[in-house]
Formats: sequence, C-alpha cells, structure tokens
Amino acid sequence: MQNDDTESDPVLPEPVRDHLGQQLRTVYHVDAGKPEFLGDEAVPKAFEPQIKRLETRLKTHEEGTAAVGDALDRILDAFGLEPGEGPSDARANGK
Repeated sequence: MQNDDTESDPVLPEPVRDHLGQQLRTVYHVDAGKPEFLGDEAVPKAFEPQIKRLETRLKTHEEGTAAVGDALDRILDAFGLEPGEGPSDARANGK
C-alpha cells in the first residue's frame, strides 16, 4: 500500500522555485567570498592557513625533489656514469 499524501502535497510553481533558487545561490555566493583565480571555488577563510601550509609543503617537495635529481645527475657526470648505471655496471663496461 502506498501513501497518497505525496500527491496532495502542495508544490510551488516553477517560477517561484526558480526565484527561490536564485536567491539562495546569491546568498551562498556572497557569504562564500571571492575565488583567488577564475574558475576556482571560493575557500572559506577558516581553511586558508591550512591550504597555504599545504601549498608550501607541496612546492618544497617538488623543488627539493628536482634539486636532489640535479645533484645526483652532477655526481653521475663527475664519475662519468650514465643514469641507471651502477658502479658494478661501469666496471663491467670498462669504465
């Protein structure tokens, strides 16, 4: 048995629903703040410090990884080795 109460519930006309939806979106976007870049979601102020720390950690990790890679390449060049070639491989190839 189904309850027919849902059929008798009043439904707002579509223009009223559209208007209310626009009003709610306007209030939501006003409170949300402005995004930093076009297309970005607005970030609540409470999350900004955590996001800045995360961005700093990611940037540091990327730059650190690149710096270590460059240093290893210079070390390999100093020993006359190719990347992926270990000391035992170099001896076997006569280097």
